Amino acid sequence: MIDALAPSSTDDDTTASRRAPSPPLGSQEPWKSSPLVSFSVALHGVALLALALRPRLWKPLAALLAVDHLALCSAGMWPRSRLLGPNTSHFHHHNTATPWVALTLDDGPDPEVTPRVLDLLAQRRARVSFFCIGRHAASRPDIVRRMVDEGHRVENHTLHHRPYFSLLGSRAQEREITGAQEILQQLSGRAPRWFRAPAGIQNPLLGPILHRLGLNLVSWTRRGFDAVERNPRRIVQRLGHDLRSGDILVLHDGFGPRDRRRQAVILQSLPMLLDQLEGRGLQALPLPDPPGSAKGDGSPTAPCIDTAAM
Repeated sequence: MIDALAPSSTDDDTTASRRAPSPPLGSQEPWKSSPLVSFSVALHGVALLALALRPRLWKPLAALLAVDHLALCSAGMWPRSRLLGPNTSHFHHHNTATPWVALTLDDGPDPEVTPRVLDLLAQRRARVSFFCIGRHAASRPDIVRRMVDEGHRVENHTLHHRPYFSLLGSRAQEREITGAQEILQQLSGRAPRWFRAPAGIQNPLLGPILHRLGLNLVSWTRRGFDAVERNPRRIVQRLGHDLRSGDILVLHDGFGPRDRRRQAVILQSLPMLLDQLEGRGLQALPLPDPPGSAKGDGSPTAPCIDTAAM
């Protein structure tokens, strides 16, 4: 798949410069499980030992493990949860005199909608992070390259955006993530630093995978539910509620609903949101590079920040 995307020998120097460098290595530090996951692992060990010593206890032990699994599933179903591991949903500390929000767009690129979204962003001089689906990006490399050329960031939203992503095993999840990572890195010339799971749903296996690949999980401060909502005013109202500098907002340039005229709702909600941000003195910027990541590509982003309190 990646070989088919590589520029030919006749490509000009500008296109050739987009060829991706070697992917960044993950953190050399060992992965540290969250307290909830560590407790779950220990509980399973104790349960197995108890079952070996007292087989008649299998019913209460099974019930106990069922409760444990329910707790893990509940934590994973909450997109902003940090119970399963690190998860950025807001930037608390930032060194800048200009208030800003990180504006992110999911599920693209869409061949019809995304170019019009890019037009709107260019008109307003706004910069965002696009969380792209790998297979969509591979089918429209021109759109991905335009994103980069216009100062936006391209981040990882899996290869296929499978609705059951959180039910996959470790190897299948890693294939989804690395498949997208390879495509997006080659097309944009920069390895994505951030990962967002489909619908924000995760499981305990995701954290170690991202750690190993050098990616960081990000959710959001608030979303407008624009993947299903057809009223742009309601979308913007949800996004603008109690808006603060450092917030992470989500819209969708892919899979979004259409209005009665068959127009993508984001084409109405995005200008309204940008108007609101401007009225509040907030600048729309892409997600900053996570602390400790390799030097960025020079495109404008939110300022360097301390994420220790995320």
